[in-house]
Amino acid sequence: MRRLICDIEGTELTDTDRRRLSHPACAGVILFARNYRNKRQLSRLTRDIHALRSPPLLIAVDQEGGRVRRFRDGFLALPPMRRFGELYDQDPAAALQAAEAGGWLMAAECLSVGVDFSFAPVLDLDYGDSDVIGDRAFHAAPEAVSALAGAWVRGMRQAGMAATGKHFPGHGYVAADSHKELPDDTRSLADIRASDLRPFSAMIQAGIEGVMPGHVLYSRIDDRPAGFSPFWLQTILRRELGFGGIIFSDDLSMAGASTAGGPADRARAALDAGCDLLLVCNAPEAADEVLESLEEAGHASSDISILYPRRRFAIDTPEKSEAWKRRVGMMDSFLEEFNLNQNRY
Repeated sequence: MRRLICDIEGTELTDTDRRRLSHPACAGVILFARNYRNKRQLSRLTRDIHALRSPPLLIAVDQEGGRVRRFRDGFLALPPMRRFGELYDQDPAAALQAAEAGGWLMAAECLSVGVDFSFAPVLDLDYGDSDVIGDRAFHAAPEAVSALAGAWVRGMRQAGMAATGKHFPGHGYVAADSHKELPDDTRSLADIRASDLRPFSAMIQAGIEGVMPGHVLYSRIDDRPAGFSPFWLQTILRRELGFGGIIFSDDLSMAGASTAGGPADRARAALDAGCDLLLVCNAPEAADEVLESLEEAGHASSDISILYPRRRFAIDTPEKSEAWKRRVGMMDSFLEEFNLNQNRY
């Protein structure tokens, strides 16, 4: 019945953390900047988390590149995804090589400190109006996003990490930030099929392991946000697009999820819609309420084994390996194209 991914307080486990993570409905941990001091500390923390349960809890992070990087000092400062899109317009082959190298480097670094997977890549289109997505998106064109995200995912897989595409069926068109309010995308299903759904379809055909829906309402199509919508998650994602992997809820403590009620109501609505794993972040009391509700509900567990890493790096091996040096060299060349090769470490 492992269903919930929650967070922890600081740079080491507290008794409260251990109690929460030992709950049978807890599936894993998502880490934030407050949980990171340096690589050695982070490796100790992830080792302690993994040792709590068997099979071990999953450890996730948002380590996309650009402004969304929870681990900074001592980690590569990978650029925002938009930079790969800008290079794609000039030299598609070079951009795809750089994106593949970026996916590998991000994954290898995370795996070397015991983090199992990062919620990446972003598959949203950049329409130019969304600040919360903005330069996190590769490009405005679906075919460019599909190609670049595909390269990024190939790099992640070469390093041994599963990938998660977000934010289904597309968050880039709306200006509102779902962390703060519920955005309403008023386009038709035909419009969304012709644009935003295309990168998700391409990644599903390539076998992507996870998908995360956004807390966005598509009011001409359904009266529930995508993360609470059986239409979006079952009719479109599962049946029409043929996705067979893990569906993650976006953070249920976000304002965009508030229309579903309190924490337990949101969890139940997400599960009923088709989510497999639930995220509750920066809200420990809400996480406890969700854990209690999951225990009472007794929802069956999904097979989350596809999310476990296929390989693991020792903490000091990525930087010493020829594979690492080769890809860092490729990334340096790419960054120099955009005058971004500053303060890499």
